[in-house]
Amino acid sequence: MSDPRDRFSEMYAAAERGGAAVPWDHEGPHSHLRHWLERRPVDGAGKSAVVVGCGYGRDAAHLASLGFRTTGFDFVPEAVAEARRRHGDTGIDLRVADLLALPAEWLRAFDLVFESLTIQSIPPDRRADATAAVASLVAPGGTLVVVASALDEGEVKGPPWPLYRADIDRFTEHGLEPVSIDRVGPPDRFATDPWLAEFRAAVG
Repeated sequence: MSDPRDRFSEMYAAAERGGAAVPWDHEGPHSHLRHWLERRPVDGAGKSAVVVGCGYGRDAAHLASLGFRTTGFDFVPEAVAEARRRHGDTGIDLRVADLLALPAEWLRAFDLVFESLTIQSIPPDRRADATAAVASLVAPGGTLVVVASALDEGEVKGPPWPLYRADIDRFTEHGLEPVSIDRVGPPDRFATDPWLAEFRAAVG
């Protein structure tokens, strides 16, 4: 199987050459991240946040604007290079890193973890590993927010591979308690109402 890094690298490189835009790059932060933030007062002062698969860094920049000490990472160097060009003066720590081989210092290190559409981009036979890796980033008492395209039981699509409810529930296997698990609109490009899920880690 070819390295998926090559496919994503070519998409970012083509966008930089003036080709089609990267499909998941929008004018601002993800609409469902904004939706989640609007439902609660959020003050990031003194807290840390990380964006998994940060792409061009718009979500990371938004969290940084709320006061979070923010890290964003992506396994595609071209994406991180462009994110640094766009947001290099904002104090965001933007790094090239692989979700399945995270730096040890990130273990249980972040008060807020935002994962959007990354797990579904990983082949299903590595999904359990990816879920465990995302969960490992959440600090005691911290929050995980997940956005993912949704599938109903019996449906099959991919790649990418949208998540079933059971895939969302799997985060509870790693010490995280569900706060809310919703299907929200508008429909994504798979014509499904995507998942917006919030989990909380125990304090100690």
